[in-house]
Parts: sequence; C-alpha cells; structure tokens
Amino acid sequence: MLGYSSRSLTPAQSIHYWADLTTRFFRKGQTIVYGKSYVVSYPTYLGAHYDASTTNLTYLIPHPSSNSSQPVNSLRVILSFLSPITPTSTLRQSLPASYLNVEVEGDFDVDIYIDLNGLWATGDRGSKVYWEFAEPRSSRRHNGRRILKTWTVRKDVEQLFTEWNDRAEWGSMHFSGPPSVHHQSGTSAVLRQQFARNGTLLDNIDHSFRRVMDQEPVFAFSKSFQLSSKYTNNRSDSVVFTIAHTQDPVTQFASARGLTLMKPLWASWFRDLDSLLSFHYTDFQTASRLASNYSDQVTADGLQSGSTDYADIVSLAARQVMGATSFAGTPDEPILFLKEISSNGNMQTVDVIFPAFPFFLYTNPRWLAYLLEPLLEHQLSGQYPNQYSLHDLGSHFPNATGHPDGRDEYMPVEECGNMLIMGLALVNSLIYDTPAASGSLWASLGSGSGDDMKTNSAGIFPLRQEVREGIFGLDGQWGGSSCPEDGDGAKKAKRWVSKGYKIWKQWTRYLVEFSLIPATQLSTDDFAGWLANHTNLALKGIIGIKAMSELARVIGNYEDEKYYKNISSTYIEKWEEYAISRDGTHAKLAYTWYGSWTTIYNLFADSLLCFHISTDAMSPGRIRLSQEDQKPIDPVPGDGKKKTGFVSDRIYRIQSAWYHNVLQRYGLPLDSRHLYTKSDWEFFAAAVASERTRSEILTNVATWVNETTTDRPLTDLYDTEGTGGYPGITFFARPVVGGHFAFLALERACGGHATEGLEFLNQDKEEGPQDPSFRTEL
Repeated sequence: MLGYSSRSLTPAQSIHYWADLTTRFFRKGQTIVYGKSYVVSYPTYLGAHYDASTTNLTYLIPHPSSNSSQPVNSLRVILSFLSPITPTSTLRQSLPASYLNVEVEGDFDVDIYIDLNGLWATGDRGSKVYWEFAEPRSSRRHNGRRILKTWTVRKDVEQLFTEWNDRAEWGSMHFSGPPSVHHQSGTSAVLRQQFARNGTLLDNIDHSFRRVMDQEPVFAFSKSFQLSSKYTNNRSDSVVFTIAHTQDPVTQFASARGLTLMKPLWASWFRDLDSLLSFHYTDFQTASRLASNYSDQVTADGLQSGSTDYADIVSLAARQVMGATSFAGTPDEPILFLKEISSNGNMQTVDVIFPAFPFFLYTNPRWLAYLLEPLLEHQLSGQYPNQYSLHDLGSHFPNATGHPDGRDEYMPVEECGNMLIMGLALVNSLIYDTPAASGSLWASLGSGSGDDMKTNSAGIFPLRQEVREGIFGLDGQWGGSSCPEDGDGAKKAKRWVSKGYKIWKQWTRYLVEFSLIPATQLSTDDFAGWLANHTNLALKGIIGIKAMSELARVIGNYEDEKYYKNISSTYIEKWEEYAISRDGTHAKLAYTWYGSWTTIYNLFADSLLCFHISTDAMSPGRIRLSQEDQKPIDPVPGDGKKKTGFVSDRIYRIQSAWYHNVLQRYGLPLDSRHLYTKSDWEFFAAAVASERTRSEILTNVATWVNETTTDRPLTDLYDTEGTGGYPGITFFARPVVGGHFAFLALERACGGHATEGLEFLNQDKEEGPQDPSFRTEL
C-alpha cells in the first residue's frame, strides 16, 4: 500500500513471485471531498528496471491538491527488490535472504504498507501456520539503537525434507524492518482497510493461529514518510525490509559417512538466527555495493560480447540460476546443492548443472566445485552400482539419497561426458598466472590459500574468509599463481583430480566402449525421446574422452594421457565421417537418419576446453605438460584438408552456415523433429558460430523475450514460431539458463584466448548457401 494521509483506496496491485505466492502492495489514491462525494486518482506505473541482482519498480503518486498526474506534481516511489549475487563473498551468497528497499522522493507526506502471508512458509493453502513477533532485546543494540522488528512464520507441524507445489514444508520465514516502522498481524482485508482509513498500523498481534486461507492472516509493516515539513529541506527518504527463509537442516545427503543431515553453510558463521538476521539487515549497503560491482561488470561484458540485448538476457538469467541453489556444509568442506525446478524436482541433476555451468565458470568457479563435490563423494563411496555416472543425487529435492538400485534416469553417455567436461573446465579455472588470464574476474581477487594444503583437516577447496577494503567476509583467491606449473592452483588441481581419478577413469572407460556409436538412450533433451546413433550425444562422449587425457596429464599419468588422446583422436575422425550429411552441409540428428539435421551445441565444449587453439596461441597461464603429440591409432583417410584443432574447422563452418539457414522467428530450433528450442543450447551453439550467425540467433532470442506469451519465470523450452509459447511442456525458473552465459565464459577461457581459435569463422567464407533469402522450411 502506498498513499498519503487522505482516506481512500485504489485497486490492489500484486507482485507475483512464485505460482500463487503473492506479496501485495496497495496504494492509496487522492481524495477530494465535495460533501459526500470524492474523486480517486491512481498512481502511474513507470515500469521496471533490472540488473543481475535487482529489480526496480517505479511509480508516481499525484500531489493531493492536484488533479494531474504530471511528474512535476508527483511523488516518486521506487520499490527495489535486491537478491544480491556476490561472487567475491560466498558467505553473503549463502544467506537465504533478500532485501526490499522503498525509496520515496517528493514534497508531501506518504505512508507505505507491506504484508506477507503464510504462503511464504508453506505451499499448502490449507496448512495451519504459527507466527510470532520479536523486537530486539535491550542488550542487542547497533550503534546504541535497537535495529530490528521481525515477524517469524512457520508451518504449525513442519514436514522435514518435504515440498508442496515446489515449496518447502519445513523452515521459517522471517520478515524484518527497522524500529521506526509500525507492525500488526491479522486478517488481510481488515488490516488493509484499516490502513486505508488511518495510514498506519496499531502495533498489535493477532494470536489466533489458523490456516493460511482461513481469514487469511498477514504480517504487516507500515512506514510514514514526512517530507512536507517546513523545518527540513530533505525531500527524500527510504526504508529497508528483509525477507529470509531459514532451514536447519537444509538437506539430507547420502555422503561417504552415510545419510547425513546437512546444516546450512551460514550456520558456521552465525551462532543463532538473531545474529544472522541482524548481520544481513545491517549489511545492506555492503551487499548492495558488492552486487552492483557484479551487475555492472555483467552488463559491461554483455555489451562488449554481444549487444544491449545480450546484456539484458544474461542479467535476467543470473538470479534464476542462484535461486535454485542452497549452500550447506562447513567452510572446510562447503557443498552447493541444486534443484531441478519445475521439470521434475530432481536433485543435483548432472545434465542440469552442465547447461548452467558457463554461469559458474564466469561468476565463481569455486561454486562449480561445490556443486560437483557431492556427486563425486557419493559415487566414490560405492553407493551407486553402475559403471557410468549417475543422473542425479535424488528423485526430489532436498533428498540427496542417491539411487542405490541404479535405476535413475538412463543417460549414461550424457552424464559421463558432462562430468568429464565440467571436471576439466574446473581444473583449467584453477591454473592461470595473472588476473587477466583468470576464467573469472572475481575468482582472481584476494590472497592465495597455499596453507590449506599443509593440513588434512580441510577439504581441497576450503572457504577462507578475509577482509579487503574494510569489507569482512570476502573469499580468498581461487587458484592461480605466478608460476602456473607448480603454483597453488596447479597443486590443488592435481590433488582434486587424484582424489577422484578412479571414478574419472571408470566413466571414461564407459565412453570408450559406448560413445562413438551410442545405443538407444536418452540425452539431456529427454522430452524429445530415446534415440540411437545420436550425433550430438556421441560428440559429447568423444570430447569427454579427450578431456580425460588432459586430466591424466594434470596428475602426470602420461601413459593414460597418450592412451585416451589416441582414442579420442581416432573417434573424432570417425565421428566426422558418420555425422555429416551426404551433401556435406550439416550434421545429421542421427548417423542413419538421412534428411535430418541438429544443433551441435556440444561443439561448445571443444572450444571451451581449449581444444581448438594451438599451443602457440595459449596464454602463459594455461599450461601444457603433455608429451609429444600422438597420432591416431587408426587414422581415417580425410579429404586432403589440413586438420585443425580437435574438431575440424570444417564442422564449425558448416554448422554456422546451417544455423543461419534454418533460423526461425524466435530462434534456432533444437533439431529437425520440432519447431521448439532450448535457449541454453542456442547460446552454446551461437558462441561457436560466426559473428553474423551469432548476432542473428541473439537478435531472434531477444525478440522472443520481448514478445513471448509464456507467463511464468523465464523458460528455457519454447516454440520458435507462433506466439513463442510453451510447446505443450511447461518449464520455468530452471537454473539451466546459466547457459546464456556461454559467450562470457568462452571469452575468458584459455587465458582469454579461446575465441582466437574461432577467428577463421569470420575471416573465411562459410560453406553452404549464403543467400539471405534462403531459409530451410521445417
């Protein structure tokens, strides 16, 4: 509710966060009394502005004495919703809390009202909720003042590790504000009408605990802004509220030591909830500063990499990725759990982490390490019976109980390839000599952590906090060294690979046997169905084998390096023979499916892992310790063209040209079977295409973002024609949109040289039809 002290109410406006979960803001309008009649005027909505961490909604409220809503007579109100992304501070990123800042500017008084209901504590509208209100103890002061009022709401009978409609049925919601605000709980309609009459709340509490929608109980704050006083020239003011949802434990995890109830990571730093909530509230300015640093850099890099459209798209995706995660463990052994939101609720799904991993490489690779850790620990402990990588750690979040019967979703080549590719990408992120050569700008900040390797009390990647520029709780440097061959980063990479070498090698043996000609199985695009001889899937497996040769090199096992390098070299030659259409213009969907075509988004990994640039082009920070180059064990006769890179230039050229030819109004279809697409794979494919094709795909995706009829949080699966709607399957709010960061991750890969290996795409004439009027009709 936003309004001045006149006594009327305009229609409600709602901010929808999740399904029917709603926080309501009402705005009181102007009242001009003529006897018993009155006139109501409405606030003017000026629109939304967002970056990677913040969404701002701006309104103008007309002056009480004016019939006009012109800005000169109006008061400006900005509602800023801040969920900070802080890659320099994992401590802050682990806090399950967000900010709402209400800022007003004008020359007349205004009152604001905000309430939350029980749907913040349960997804079941029929559940009974319990609430309490607390003001700070007199002994708990900040700069001599009490600092917080807090509503705490929880389900009356919590159901541990249970969800309803994708919402947790355990844990508590905490809604906090400063001492200057008024508070009240009660029936929603009663409180809102009361505020409409009086412009304030009564500082009392309804103790009649009941169901969420039984005389809907709400928990409210109000704030009066006095801007018209003749004794001050201050014509602006603001108030900060915070919303947190805490759980302890956060998940259950089948770890190496058995089924473990995992505590939240934040509990390692804060002795109780009061400490957590107080720190978070008083940290608003610092959190805003750190989040702005990230958001500004994302925008700048997005503009340089693509366009304003691309900067907007990656900014839109960032919070959606982190919104699917939950930090757990201890600073010695942190873990990051991830939920496959909306599609099926799986936990730690490997082929959901994989499309999201460009975001983590660019933002903070240590978070990728924390994502992979539970997958490795669980499988190294022998709790998964199959020889290939598991699909997920549990059928539904937050239960990471594994699949001891081995009956998880069947994607063996997919998940083995994903793990090996992500494993090498993580290793590469550790090894660089200068900040400019780091895969993440923020990961290179801070001091090194070589001392961590002198003790066995911590994991390989412990989280060490330090103070920089007067800011507490910043991460130390991730990897790096002035001497990359034996520096901290290289040593940690060696320890990490060595620890899991048994499982890396096991997965690679599976790929050697089954990836070149994949049997009927699912890929990550399981909604498209089972398929044999899957071209794109085979490429992922082969690149996975090549990645294993590099992992072997990291630990000095040159025999394995030579072996897997030879096999991958032979396989990629065979793949190029099997994969390409008879006319040589594109890759087929399956080796034996003539007349088909597909998006080869797994080509992205070839460039990201530095397989497509020469050793001479490598940054000094990207080390090569391998023996002399090996020849394939059974080379396939080629067409006389010089082989460049691991996957040949020709594949890049023809695919780039083909994407241009089959592009639709709203983007690049996934393959020839349907008109739908996956936005994450569009950006993977565009990242390794020519500048022209890349620009075309980006422009069409941006058109879709602006015109789509999808009405939920950002989807990754949509139709490329028609209204750009859902293709009969409704995905939304999934973390896979981290794949939109593919451009940014690639541009920082290989010491910043990865894209140099693709310059030929813009220098040479692409193969295939180039007439702009030519389009393949599907």
